[in-house]
Amino acid sequence: MLNKQAVLRGIAGLIIMCSVLGSMGFVLLLESKSMIFSYAVKQIEEIDRPEPFPVSVDPIAKTIIEDPAADTFFTDALAAAPDSRRNWWNKVAAFFAEDDWYQNLASPVGRIVVIWPGERKEEAAKKIGEILRWDVDDRLEFQRLVDETAPTFSDGKYYPGQYIAHRGATPADMQQLISSSFEKEILARYTPEVAEQVPLEDALIIASLLEREASDFENMREISGVIWNRLFINMPLQLDATLQYARGSRAYEPAWWPAVRPADKYMDSPYNTYKNEGLPPGPISNPSAEAILAALNPIPTDCLFYFHTSNGTYHCSADYQEHVSKLRSIYGRGR
Repeated sequence: MLNKQAVLRGIAGLIIMCSVLGSMGFVLLLESKSMIFSYAVKQIEEIDRPEPFPVSVDPIAKTIIEDPAADTFFTDALAAAPDSRRNWWNKVAAFFAEDDWYQNLASPVGRIVVIWPGERKEEAAKKIGEILRWDVDDRLEFQRLVDETAPTFSDGKYYPGQYIAHRGATPADMQQLISSSFEKEILARYTPEVAEQVPLEDALIIASLLEREASDFENMREISGVIWNRLFINMPLQLDATLQYARGSRAYEPAWWPAVRPADKYMDSPYNTYKNEGLPPGPISNPSAEAILAALNPIPTDCLFYFHTSNGTYHCSADYQEHVSKLRSIYGRGR
């Protein structure tokens, strides 16, 4: 009898605990939607012109000067922005955005659309189309409208963040939302003085590489320093992310960012940065404002090579011999 009572008490306790956790989770989801809707209203109400991006790299003189303004700008203007990877509600919304039950929690007619930093345009269009129930033609029309909006680039203008749209939003509606956000968050900060130092397309390309290669803002600035060092000496960038982009562009490839194979380094593509010097012909993904800030403000370094370990630790080296030595010390062999 005692054992039976103990089992019943255990079951009751488990039910109560599950109910509490479920209630907490539900409140968390509601809070995530509330914060997104609140931010959207705030964005509409804000009319102040944002501060221009600071720039600490000089491509002509081939110099990088350490400038604390980059960290200050990030902390004051970008750390809490909707495109930041740090925001928990951004992660929650991105994870549940394609589920109708989540979309209907706060509004049966409103839809939260999330573009994650580092997604390619086809990837973003597919996710948006699934949420808004677009067909293939709608998704292609959406891409055409965004791509043809000035300034015209092949990718990089699908500004990351959360967007509030009517469930019946058209491709033109979404294009206007996203292009307006790109205008406010990037173009308004990219003054003629900034563009004179680093052309916008170059910054978008480097930022798109950083989104795929780096782990956080600090690491973006570190890798930005390596990329600029390679550009300064006309060294091929040799970035795996560009190989992934080239392969993911093929219609028969099942993944947007397929794992890199040794043979990929010899593929015939203008995006193959192992074969071609300089920047690829266009952005490979859609960068956040913090990635653009990192592209314009690299950390000064003598490194030309780098890699990440499986736990995300960053290692960089000034020459290839040191690079191989570090690889061997960690993995037992160079690679």
